Amino acid sequence: MASIFTRIIQGEIPGRIIWRDDHCVAMVDIRPLHRGHVLVIPVSEVDRWTDLPAETATHCLGVAHSIGRAQQEALAPERVGLIVAGFEVPHAHIHVVPIDDMTDLDFSRADTSADPLDLDLVADELRDTLLAHGHGCVT
Repeated sequence: MASIFTRIIQGEIPGRIIWRDDHCVAMVDIRPLHRGHVLVIPVSEVDRWTDLPAETATHCLGVAHSIGRAQQEALAPERVGLIVAGFEVPHAHIHVVPIDDMTDLDFSRADTSADPLDLDLVADELRDTLLAHGHGCVT
């Protein structure tokens, strides 16, 4: 059975995708650890990130870097953190999280009732910033 990420990537269920290329997508997390939390997900459904081909893992990290730069500019957090955990969904993914301190990386503090309109606004802000940075894979 396809993961929820695969179903979003294939358009079966909606997602706030802000980046799409042949190797990965990036989308705003609906249960953000902090406002602006984005997931970078390889198109290929591989459970553990260490099982990804090195080229795919490297590509995803490069996209995460671009997303992080956009988050820094658009949302002005103290820093942008990365997490690769893999327990939430059995499909490799990178959490790119704007943070003001280490507590913003605590999964027990995720916002399980994030405002959908704010998630849309965040997606638009990040898309605009990525486009301003010259990225052509923005959706």
